[in-house]
Amino acid sequence: MNVPQHIAIILDGNGRWAKAKGMPRNYGHAQGSKNVERICEDAYRMGVKYLTVYAFSTENWSRPKDEVDALMKLLRNYMKTCLKTAAKNDMKIRVIGDVSRLDEDIRNRIAELEEATKNNGGLNFQIAINYGSRDEIIRAVRALAKDCIENKFAPEQIDEEAFESYLDTHDIPDPDLLIRTSGELRLSNYLLWQLAYTEFYFTDVPWPDFTKEELMKAIEHYNARERRYGGVKEE
Repeated sequence: MNVPQHIAIILDGNGRWAKAKGMPRNYGHAQGSKNVERICEDAYRMGVKYLTVYAFSTENWSRPKDEVDALMKLLRNYMKTCLKTAAKNDMKIRVIGDVSRLDEDIRNRIAELEEATKNNGGLNFQIAINYGSRDEIIRAVRALAKDCIENKFAPEQIDEEAFESYLDTHDIPDPDLLIRTSGELRLSNYLLWQLAYTEFYFTDVPWPDFTKEELMKAIEHYNARERRYGGVKEE
């Protein structure tokens, strides 16, 4: 079986999963966070080299304050456990998104996590925090325009490779497979540039119930698509 080099996941359905069980939404987020660790291990054992998950979007700030506060608390705790998990599994951690809006202690923990794992040789694990693809592209355009004004870059030198070097995902290969859980059929402002030639897989399974077996189903779906020349072969 051909295992995708890079899988991106939209972790959806935590709140609805918890509500269906008569529990608060924050319980679903906590269980979803635990599942990330399990899927990281499963994906790496299957041969996946890069895994990128959508943890907190730029739009998530509009959620009720108590839910945002709970997510930030969960993020703080996750940064601690993630360091242990990374050491155990030799994972290299990288956070993508605009971290400037996060509290200083969270930014410090992110920096410590990235520094501590930068030489690890196992799974490359990207966590999208305060991430929105439109925001990422605008930040890239601003940085590129500034460099052009300062004569560091000539406009005629701008091509896809040059532009990609300004994105949060520079030096990371584009995803081969995108998985979205919980039945939603949209990208929600996630990796819009990077998903240009990516295979999509949507499942009704909510993220806390997404298992190794469900991951295998997604990979089997990916293998069922016959690709050539950067696209999908016509029927």
